[in-house]
Amino acid sequence: MEFYKLSLKELQDLVKTKQVSKKEILDCLFKRIEEVEKDLNAFITLLKDNSLNSLNNDDKFIPIAIKDNICIKGVKTTCGSRILENYIAVYDASVIEYLRQEGAIFIGKTNMDEFAMGSSTETSYFGITRNPYDLTRIPGGSSGGSAVAVASGEVPVALGSDTGGSIRQPAALCGVVGVKPTYGRVSRYGLVAFASSLDQIGVFARNVYDAAKVLEVISKYDWRDSTCVNYPKEEYSREVLETDEIFIRNLKIGVPKEYFVEGIQKEIKEKICEVINFLSKEGVEIKEISLPHTEYAVAVYYILAPAEASSNLARYDGVKYGYKDMGEKMSMIECYMSSRNQGFGAEVKRRIMLGTYSLSSGYYDAYYAKAQKVRRLIFEDFMQAFNEVDLIIAPTTPTTAFKIGEKIDDPLQMYLSDIFTIPCNLAGLPGISIPCGYDKNGLPIGLQILAPHFKESRMLKLSYFIEKNFKFEKILNKYVV
Repeated sequence: MEFYKLSLKELQDLVKTKQVSKKEILDCLFKRIEEVEKDLNAFITLLKDNSLNSLNNDDKFIPIAIKDNICIKGVKTTCGSRILENYIAVYDASVIEYLRQEGAIFIGKTNMDEFAMGSSTETSYFGITRNPYDLTRIPGGSSGGSAVAVASGEVPVALGSDTGGSIRQPAALCGVVGVKPTYGRVSRYGLVAFASSLDQIGVFARNVYDAAKVLEVISKYDWRDSTCVNYPKEEYSREVLETDEIFIRNLKIGVPKEYFVEGIQKEIKEKICEVINFLSKEGVEIKEISLPHTEYAVAVYYILAPAEASSNLARYDGVKYGYKDMGEKMSMIECYMSSRNQGFGAEVKRRIMLGTYSLSSGYYDAYYAKAQKVRRLIFEDFMQAFNEVDLIIAPTTPTTAFKIGEKIDDPLQMYLSDIFTIPCNLAGLPGISIPCGYDKNGLPIGLQILAPHFKESRMLKLSYFIEKNFKFEKILNKYVV
Protein backbone atom coordinates (compact mmCIF):
# COMPACT_ATOMS: atom_id res chain seq x y z
CA MET A 1 0.00 0.00 0.00
CA GLU A 2 1.19 3.53 -0.81
CA PHE A 3 1.08 4.87 2.75
CA TYR A 4 2.83 8.09 1.72
CA LYS A 5 -0.39 9.22 0.01
CA LEU A 6 -2.39 9.00 3.24
CA SER A 7 -3.10 11.80 5.69
CA LEU A 8 -1.73 11.85 9.24
CA LYS A 9 -5.16 10.93 10.61
CA GLU A 10 -5.47 7.96 8.25
CA LEU A 11 -2.01 6.71 9.22
CA GLN A 12 -2.80 7.10 12.94
CA ASP A 13 -6.06 5.19 12.53
CA LEU A 14 -4.23 2.32 10.79
CA VAL A 15 -1.72 2.12 13.66
CA LYS A 16 -4.40 2.30 16.37
CA THR A 17 -6.44 -0.49 14.80
CA LYS A 18 -3.30 -2.64 14.34
CA GLN A 19 -3.89 -2.91 10.58
CA VAL A 20 -0.33 -1.89 9.88
CA SER A 21 2.87 -1.38 11.88
CA LYS A 22 4.73 1.87 12.34
CA LYS A 23 7.77 0.31 10.68
CA GLU A 24 5.82 -0.52 7.53
CA ILE A 25 4.72 3.12 7.26
CA LEU A 26 8.22 4.45 7.88
CA ASP A 27 9.70 2.06 5.32
CA CYS A 28 7.20 3.39 2.79
CA LEU A 29 7.98 7.04 3.62
CA PHE A 30 11.74 6.53 3.31
CA LYS A 31 11.24 4.67 0.03
CA ARG A 32 9.24 7.66 -1.23
CA ILE A 33 12.03 10.00 -0.11
CA GLU A 34 14.55 7.87 -1.97
CA GLU A 35 12.44 8.14 -5.14
CA VAL A 36 11.95 11.92 -5.25
CA GLU A 37 14.52 13.57 -2.99
CA LYS A 38 17.33 13.72 -5.57
CA ASP A 39 15.11 16.00 -7.69
CA LEU A 40 13.46 18.02 -4.91
CA ASN A 41 16.22 18.47 -2.27
CA ALA A 42 13.70 19.01 0.53
CA PHE A 43 15.95 17.61 3.29
CA ILE A 44 19.33 18.61 4.68
CA THR A 45 19.57 15.69 7.11
CA LEU A 46 17.65 12.39 7.05
CA LEU A 47 17.15 10.46 10.30
CA LYS A 48 16.30 6.98 9.06
CA ASP A 49 18.29 5.06 11.69
CA ASN A 50 17.09 7.34 14.52
CA SER A 51 13.49 6.91 13.36
CA LEU A 52 13.56 3.14 13.22
CA ASN A 53 15.38 2.87 16.55
CA SER A 54 12.81 5.05 18.34
CA LEU A 55 9.78 2.89 17.50
CA ASN A 56 7.67 1.47 20.34
CA ASN A 57 4.44 -0.48 20.69
CA ASP A 58 2.01 2.25 21.80
CA ASP A 59 -0.71 3.74 19.58
CA LYS A 60 0.76 7.25 19.40
CA PHE A 61 2.28 8.08 16.02
CA ILE A 62 3.26 11.31 14.26
CA PRO A 63 5.82 10.92 11.45
CA ILE A 64 7.03 14.48 10.95
CA ALA A 65 9.80 16.55 9.36
CA ILE A 66 11.37 19.50 11.17
CA LYS A 67 12.74 22.71 9.66
CA ASP A 68 16.49 22.85 10.24
CA ASN A 69 16.38 25.85 12.57
CA ILE A 70 14.55 23.90 15.30
CA CYS A 71 16.82 21.95 17.67
CA ILE A 72 16.65 18.17 18.07
CA LYS A 73 19.15 16.90 20.62
CA GLY A 74 22.05 15.01 19.05
CA VAL A 75 21.07 16.02 15.51
CA LYS A 76 22.65 18.62 13.22
CA THR A 77 20.92 22.00 13.26
CA THR A 78 22.46 23.95 10.37
CA CYS A 79 19.92 26.72 9.67
CA GLY A 80 20.87 26.17 6.04
CA SER A 81 24.21 27.90 6.68
CA ARG A 82 27.88 27.01 6.27
CA ILE A 83 28.62 28.61 9.63
CA LEU A 84 26.55 25.90 11.40
CA GLU A 85 27.27 23.11 8.92
CA ASN A 86 28.50 20.72 11.63
CA TYR A 87 26.70 22.07 14.70
CA ILE A 88 24.92 19.35 16.70
CA ALA A 89 22.15 20.54 19.01
CA VAL A 90 22.67 19.83 22.72
CA TYR A 91 19.00 20.02 23.70
CA ASP A 92 15.48 19.57 22.35
CA ALA A 93 13.32 22.54 21.44
CA SER A 94 10.09 22.69 23.47
CA VAL A 95 7.99 21.73 20.44
CA ILE A 96 10.19 18.65 19.97
CA GLU A 97 9.57 17.62 23.60
CA TYR A 98 5.81 18.03 23.15
CA LEU A 99 5.84 16.03 19.91
CA ARG A 100 7.88 13.22 21.48
CA GLN A 101 5.20 12.89 24.18
CA GLU A 102 2.65 12.24 21.42
CA GLY A 103 4.70 9.60 19.64
CA ALA A 104 6.49 11.76 17.07
CA ILE A 105 9.00 10.07 14.78
CA PHE A 106 11.37 12.62 13.26
CA ILE A 107 11.97 11.79 9.62
CA GLY A 108 14.58 14.48 9.00
CA LYS A 109 15.57 18.15 9.05
CA THR A 110 14.30 20.15 6.08
CA ASN A 111 16.06 22.60 3.80
CA MET A 112 15.55 26.33 4.27
CA ASP A 113 16.83 29.74 3.26
CA GLU A 114 19.95 30.49 5.29
CA PHE A 115 18.93 31.54 8.82
CA ALA A 116 15.35 31.81 7.46
CA MET A 117 16.33 34.86 5.39
CA GLY A 118 14.68 34.46 2.02
CA SER A 119 11.43 33.79 0.19
CA SER A 120 12.52 31.07 -2.21
CA THR A 121 14.83 28.53 -0.46
CA GLU A 122 17.54 29.58 -2.91
CA THR A 123 19.92 30.98 -0.26
CA SER A 124 20.57 27.63 1.48
CA TYR A 125 24.20 26.55 1.66
CA PHE A 126 22.92 23.01 0.94
CA GLY A 127 21.43 23.77 -2.46
CA ILE A 128 18.14 24.89 -3.94
CA THR A 129 14.85 23.14 -3.11
CA ARG A 130 12.54 22.72 -6.11
CA ASN A 131 8.78 23.07 -6.39
CA PRO A 132 7.13 19.64 -6.90
CA TYR A 133 4.62 21.15 -9.35
CA ASP A 134 7.40 22.44 -11.61
CA LEU A 135 11.06 21.65 -10.92
CA THR A 136 12.14 24.86 -12.66
CA ARG A 137 10.34 26.97 -10.04
CA ILE A 138 10.95 27.94 -6.43
CA PRO A 139 8.90 26.39 -3.60
CA GLY A 140 8.76 29.61 -1.59
CA GLY A 141 10.64 30.20 1.60
CA SER A 142 12.15 30.27 3.99
CA SER A 143 10.44 26.99 4.99
CA GLY A 144 10.48 25.65 1.43
CA GLY A 145 11.90 22.26 2.40
CA SER A 146 9.04 21.54 4.82
CA ALA A 147 6.40 22.62 2.28
CA VAL A 148 7.89 20.42 -0.44
CA ALA A 149 8.31 17.42 1.87
CA VAL A 150 4.58 17.54 2.69
CA ALA A 151 3.37 18.28 -0.86
CA SER A 152 5.40 15.43 -2.32
CA GLY A 153 4.37 12.78 0.22
CA GLU A 154 7.78 12.47 1.86
CA VAL A 155 6.01 13.20 5.16
CA PRO A 156 2.36 13.84 6.08
CA VAL A 157 3.17 16.86 8.29
CA ALA A 158 6.11 19.14 9.05
CA LEU A 159 7.13 22.07 11.24
CA GLY A 160 8.36 25.39 9.91
CA SER A 161 8.93 28.88 11.22
CA ASP A 162 7.19 32.06 10.08
CA THR A 163 8.87 35.47 10.48
CA GLY A 164 7.28 37.36 7.59
CA GLY A 165 5.29 34.65 5.85
CA SER A 166 7.78 31.78 5.76
CA ILE A 167 5.10 29.14 6.39
CA ARG A 168 2.10 30.59 4.57
CA GLN A 169 3.97 31.69 1.42
CA PRO A 170 5.61 28.30 0.62
CA ALA A 171 2.39 26.53 1.61
CA ALA A 172 0.56 28.59 -1.01
CA LEU A 173 3.18 28.01 -3.70
CA CYS A 174 3.30 24.24 -3.03
CA GLY A 175 -0.44 23.66 -2.67
CA VAL A 176 -0.55 22.62 1.01
CA VAL A 177 -1.94 23.98 4.28
CA GLY A 178 0.34 26.23 6.33
CA VAL A 179 -0.54 27.61 9.77
CA LYS A 180 1.17 30.42 11.65
CA PRO A 181 -0.21 30.69 15.21
CA THR A 182 -0.55 33.84 17.31
CA TYR A 183 2.80 35.20 18.46
CA GLY A 184 3.27 33.69 21.92
CA ARG A 185 0.95 30.71 21.37
CA VAL A 186 3.84 28.29 20.64
CA SER A 187 7.15 28.32 22.51
CA ARG A 188 10.20 29.57 20.61
CA TYR A 189 12.59 27.82 23.01
CA GLY A 190 14.97 25.86 20.77
CA LEU A 191 14.13 27.82 17.63
CA VAL A 192 17.29 29.48 16.33
CA ALA A 193 16.44 33.18 16.35
CA PHE A 194 16.20 35.36 13.27
CA ALA A 195 13.95 38.22 14.45
CA SER A 196 12.77 37.43 17.95
CA SER A 197 9.70 39.70 17.99
CA LEU A 198 8.40 38.15 14.77
CA ASP A 199 9.48 34.46 14.67
CA GLN A 200 6.83 31.82 15.36
CA ILE A 201 6.84 28.04 14.86
CA GLY A 202 3.95 26.61 12.86
CA VAL A 203 2.69 23.62 10.88
CA PHE A 204 2.48 22.27 7.32
CA ALA A 205 -0.02 19.56 6.36
CA ARG A 206 -1.99 18.36 3.36
CA ASN A 207 -5.33 19.07 5.05
CA VAL A 208 -6.71 21.35 7.75
CA TYR A 209 -7.50 18.59 10.25
CA ASP A 210 -3.91 17.31 10.31
CA ALA A 211 -2.59 20.86 10.72
CA ALA A 212 -5.01 21.45 13.58
CA LYS A 213 -3.94 18.21 15.27
CA VAL A 214 -0.22 19.05 15.22
CA LEU A 215 -0.85 22.66 16.25
CA GLU A 216 -2.84 21.32 19.20
CA VAL A 217 0.17 19.24 20.29
CA ILE A 218 2.73 22.07 20.16
CA SER A 219 0.52 24.82 21.62
CA LYS A 220 1.56 24.68 25.26
CA TYR A 221 2.75 27.28 27.74
CA ASP A 222 6.50 27.17 28.31
CA TRP A 223 8.17 29.15 31.10
CA ARG A 224 11.50 28.91 29.25
CA ASP A 225 10.23 31.31 26.59
CA SER A 226 9.45 34.72 28.13
CA THR A 227 7.23 35.61 25.14
CA CYS A 228 5.09 32.46 25.47
CA VAL A 229 1.59 33.27 26.72
CA ASN A 230 -0.15 31.12 29.35
CA TYR A 231 -3.37 30.82 27.37
CA PRO A 232 -5.96 28.04 27.83
CA LYS A 233 -5.21 25.00 25.66
CA GLU A 234 -7.74 24.25 22.93
CA GLU A 235 -8.66 21.04 21.13
CA TYR A 236 -8.40 22.32 17.59
CA SER A 237 -8.84 18.91 15.96
CA ARG A 238 -12.14 18.34 17.75
CA GLU A 239 -13.36 21.87 17.10
CA VAL A 240 -12.81 21.76 13.33
CA LEU A 241 -14.90 18.59 13.10
CA GLU A 242 -17.72 20.43 14.89
CA THR A 243 -17.92 23.12 12.18
CA ASP A 244 -21.57 23.48 11.16
CA GLU A 245 -23.88 25.74 9.14
CA ILE A 246 -24.78 27.83 12.18
CA PHE A 247 -21.13 28.74 12.74
CA ILE A 248 -20.67 29.64 9.07
CA ARG A 249 -23.84 31.74 8.80
CA ASN A 250 -22.92 33.76 11.88
CA LEU A 251 -19.55 34.78 10.44
CA LYS A 252 -18.70 38.23 9.19
CA ILE A 253 -15.67 38.19 6.87
CA GLY A 254 -13.57 41.22 6.04
CA VAL A 255 -11.96 41.69 2.62
CA PRO A 256 -9.20 44.33 2.75
CA LYS A 257 -9.16 46.52 -0.36
CA GLU A 258 -5.41 47.07 0.04
CA TYR A 259 -4.77 43.37 -0.71
CA PHE A 260 -6.34 43.56 -4.20
CA VAL A 261 -4.06 46.17 -5.69
CA GLU A 262 -2.57 46.53 -9.16
CA GLY A 263 0.19 44.01 -9.76
CA ILE A 264 -1.51 40.98 -8.23
CA GLN A 265 -1.68 38.07 -10.66
CA LYS A 266 -5.10 38.06 -12.37
CA GLU A 267 -5.79 34.37 -11.73
CA ILE A 268 -5.08 34.76 -8.00
CA LYS A 269 -7.52 37.65 -7.70
CA GLU A 270 -10.17 35.73 -9.62
CA LYS A 271 -9.76 32.58 -7.52
CA ILE A 272 -9.94 34.46 -4.19
CA CYS A 273 -13.07 36.25 -5.43
CA GLU A 274 -14.58 32.87 -6.33
CA VAL A 275 -14.12 31.69 -2.74
CA ILE A 276 -15.58 34.95 -1.39
CA ASN A 277 -18.63 34.58 -3.65
CA PHE A 278 -19.01 30.95 -2.57
CA LEU A 279 -18.98 31.97 1.11
CA SER A 280 -21.50 34.72 0.45
CA LYS A 281 -23.89 32.17 -1.09
CA GLU A 282 -23.40 29.99 2.01
CA GLY A 283 -24.70 32.79 4.22
CA VAL A 284 -21.47 34.43 5.32
CA GLU A 285 -21.64 38.22 5.56
CA ILE A 286 -18.87 39.79 3.44
CA LYS A 287 -17.67 43.31 4.24
CA GLU A 288 -15.01 45.40 2.51
CA ILE A 289 -12.54 46.76 5.06
CA SER A 290 -9.48 48.97 4.97
CA LEU A 291 -6.04 48.36 6.44
CA PRO A 292 -4.60 51.74 5.45
CA HIS A 293 -1.02 51.23 6.64
CA THR A 294 -0.52 47.99 4.67
CA GLU A 295 1.59 49.79 2.06
CA TYR A 296 4.27 50.47 4.69
CA ALA A 297 4.48 46.88 5.99
CA VAL A 298 7.34 45.67 3.77
CA ALA A 299 9.46 48.76 4.54
CA VAL A 300 8.80 48.40 8.28
CA TYR A 301 9.62 44.69 8.23
CA TYR A 302 12.90 45.18 6.39
CA ILE A 303 14.03 47.68 9.00
CA LEU A 304 12.93 45.77 12.11
CA ALA A 305 13.77 42.19 11.07
CA PRO A 306 17.36 42.93 9.93
CA ALA A 307 17.91 45.02 13.06
CA GLU A 308 16.98 42.06 15.26
CA ALA A 309 18.96 39.69 13.02
CA SER A 310 22.13 41.78 13.31
CA SER A 311 21.89 41.40 17.08
CA ASN A 312 20.92 37.70 17.10
CA LEU A 313 23.61 36.67 14.62
CA ALA A 314 26.42 38.46 16.46
CA ARG A 315 26.96 35.25 18.45
CA TYR A 316 28.28 33.40 15.38
CA ASP A 317 31.88 34.55 15.63
CA GLY A 318 33.93 31.37 15.20
CA VAL A 319 34.76 31.27 18.91
CA LYS A 320 32.22 29.06 20.73
CA TYR A 321 30.76 26.99 17.88
CA GLY A 322 30.27 26.93 14.15
CA TYR A 323 32.64 27.51 11.26
CA LYS A 324 36.05 28.95 12.21
CA ASP A 325 38.78 30.16 9.89
CA MET A 326 42.07 29.06 11.45
CA GLY A 327 44.46 30.79 9.09
CA GLU A 328 48.11 31.13 10.07
CA LYS A 329 49.14 34.03 12.31
CA MET A 330 45.61 35.48 12.39
CA SER A 331 44.75 37.97 15.07
CA MET A 332 41.50 37.47 17.02
CA ILE A 333 39.78 40.22 14.99
CA GLU A 334 40.99 38.76 11.69
CA CYS A 335 39.72 35.30 12.71
CA TYR A 336 36.38 36.77 13.74
CA MET A 337 35.95 38.73 10.50
CA SER A 338 37.10 35.92 8.22
CA SER A 339 34.90 33.31 9.93
CA ARG A 340 31.79 35.45 9.52
CA ASN A 341 32.68 36.49 5.98
CA GLN A 342 33.15 32.90 4.81
CA GLY A 343 30.49 31.35 7.05
CA PHE A 344 27.57 33.58 6.06
CA GLY A 345 25.98 33.80 2.61
CA ALA A 346 25.26 36.98 0.67
CA GLU A 347 21.65 37.46 1.84
CA VAL A 348 22.54 37.05 5.51
CA LYS A 349 25.40 39.54 5.17
CA ARG A 350 23.05 41.98 3.43
CA ARG A 351 20.54 41.85 6.26
CA ILE A 352 23.17 42.08 9.00
CA MET A 353 24.51 45.22 7.33
CA LEU A 354 21.04 46.71 6.90
CA GLY A 355 20.20 45.99 10.53
CA THR A 356 23.46 47.33 11.91
CA TYR A 357 23.03 50.51 9.87
CA SER A 358 19.48 51.18 11.09
CA LEU A 359 20.57 50.68 14.72
CA SER A 360 23.70 52.83 14.46
CA SER A 361 24.17 56.18 16.14
CA GLY A 362 22.40 58.94 14.25
CA TYR A 363 20.08 56.57 12.36
CA TYR A 364 18.24 54.76 15.19
CA ASP A 365 15.51 57.41 15.55
CA ALA A 366 15.25 58.02 11.82
CA TYR A 367 14.75 54.34 10.94
CA TYR A 368 14.28 51.83 13.76
CA ALA A 369 12.24 53.99 16.14
CA LYS A 370 10.04 55.27 13.32
CA ALA A 371 9.48 51.74 12.03
CA GLN A 372 8.33 50.64 15.49
CA LYS A 373 5.77 53.46 15.50
CA VAL A 374 4.41 52.44 12.10
CA ARG A 375 4.31 48.82 13.27
CA ARG A 376 1.95 50.00 16.01
CA LEU A 377 -0.25 51.69 13.41
CA ILE A 378 -0.44 48.44 11.43
CA PHE A 379 -1.41 46.62 14.63
CA GLU A 380 -4.15 49.19 15.32
CA ASP A 381 -5.49 48.82 11.76
CA PHE A 382 -6.11 45.13 12.46
CA MET A 383 -7.64 45.81 15.88
CA GLN A 384 -10.08 48.26 14.30
CA ALA A 385 -10.91 45.77 11.55
CA PHE A 386 -11.60 42.98 14.05
CA ASN A 387 -14.06 45.23 15.84
CA GLU A 388 -16.12 45.00 12.66
CA VAL A 389 -15.44 41.46 11.35
CA ASP A 390 -14.64 37.99 12.72
CA LEU A 391 -12.00 36.98 10.17
CA ILE A 392 -10.14 38.47 7.22
CA ILE A 393 -9.70 36.80 3.81
CA ALA A 394 -6.97 37.79 1.37
CA PRO A 395 -4.52 36.31 -1.14
CA THR A 396 -1.45 34.66 0.39
CA THR A 397 0.91 35.77 -2.38
CA PRO A 398 0.75 38.30 -5.24
CA THR A 399 1.95 35.69 -7.77
CA THR A 400 2.29 31.94 -8.10
CA ALA A 401 5.73 30.30 -7.93
CA PHE A 402 8.33 32.11 -10.03
CA LYS A 403 11.29 30.60 -11.86
CA ILE A 404 14.46 29.62 -9.98
CA GLY A 405 16.95 32.47 -10.36
CA GLU A 406 14.32 34.94 -11.55
CA LYS A 407 14.53 37.24 -8.51
CA ILE A 408 17.66 36.13 -6.65
CA ASP A 409 19.63 39.14 -7.96
CA ASP A 410 16.80 41.59 -7.30
CA PRO A 411 16.33 41.69 -3.52
CA LEU A 412 13.54 44.28 -3.65
CA GLN A 413 11.36 42.15 -5.93
CA MET A 414 12.10 39.13 -3.75
CA TYR A 415 11.07 41.04 -0.61
CA LEU A 416 7.81 42.15 -2.24
CA SER A 417 6.73 38.52 -2.65
CA ASP A 418 5.88 38.61 1.08
CA ILE A 419 3.76 41.77 0.85
CA PHE A 420 0.51 40.02 1.88
CA THR A 421 1.97 37.90 4.69
CA ILE A 422 4.23 40.39 6.52
CA PRO A 423 1.45 42.52 8.13
CA CYS A 424 0.19 39.46 10.05
CA ASN A 425 3.62 38.99 11.68
CA LEU A 426 4.01 42.68 12.52
CA ALA A 427 0.68 42.52 14.37
CA GLY A 428 1.36 39.09 15.96
CA LEU A 429 -1.83 37.59 14.49
CA PRO A 430 -2.58 33.97 13.57
CA GLY A 431 -2.82 33.20 9.86
CA ILE A 432 -3.36 30.24 7.58
CA SER A 433 -2.91 29.54 3.88
CA ILE A 434 -5.06 26.87 2.24
CA PRO A 435 -5.09 25.72 -1.40
CA CYS A 436 -7.97 27.07 -3.50
CA GLY A 437 -7.02 26.30 -7.10
CA TYR A 438 -4.38 26.71 -9.80
CA ASP A 439 -3.25 29.19 -12.41
CA LYS A 440 -3.10 28.49 -16.17
CA ASN A 441 0.32 26.81 -15.73
CA GLY A 442 -1.03 24.39 -13.14
CA LEU A 443 0.70 26.18 -10.24
CA PRO A 444 -1.08 26.30 -6.87
CA ILE A 445 -2.88 29.39 -5.54
CA GLY A 446 -3.22 30.00 -1.79
CA LEU A 447 -6.05 31.66 0.14
CA GLN A 448 -5.03 33.42 3.35
CA ILE A 449 -7.28 33.72 6.40
CA LEU A 450 -6.32 35.96 9.34
CA ALA A 451 -7.92 35.90 12.79
CA PRO A 452 -7.79 37.99 15.98
CA HIS A 453 -5.15 37.04 18.55
CA PHE A 454 -5.63 33.51 19.98
CA LYS A 455 -8.63 32.81 17.72
CA GLU A 456 -6.92 30.01 15.80
CA SER A 457 -9.97 27.81 16.27
CA ARG A 458 -12.22 30.24 14.39
CA MET A 459 -9.68 30.46 11.56
CA LEU A 460 -9.24 26.68 11.35
CA LYS A 461 -12.99 26.04 11.30
CA LEU A 462 -13.58 28.34 8.34
CA SER A 463 -10.57 26.78 6.58
CA TYR A 464 -12.00 23.31 7.19
CA PHE A 465 -15.38 24.37 5.79
CA ILE A 466 -13.81 25.81 2.63
CA GLU A 467 -11.63 22.72 2.19
CA LYS A 468 -14.65 20.41 2.40
CA ASN A 469 -17.08 22.43 0.32
CA PHE A 470 -15.21 24.61 -2.17
CA LYS A 471 -14.36 21.96 -4.71
CA PHE A 472 -11.62 22.12 -7.33
CA GLU A 473 -9.84 19.32 -9.16
CA LYS A 474 -6.42 18.64 -7.69
CA ILE A 475 -3.50 18.50 -10.10
CA LEU A 476 -1.16 15.57 -9.48
CA ASN A 477 2.13 14.47 -10.96
CA LYS A 478 4.93 12.05 -10.03
CA TYR A 479 6.15 14.47 -7.34
CA VAL A 480 2.76 15.58 -5.92
CA VAL A 481 0.34 13.45 -3.90
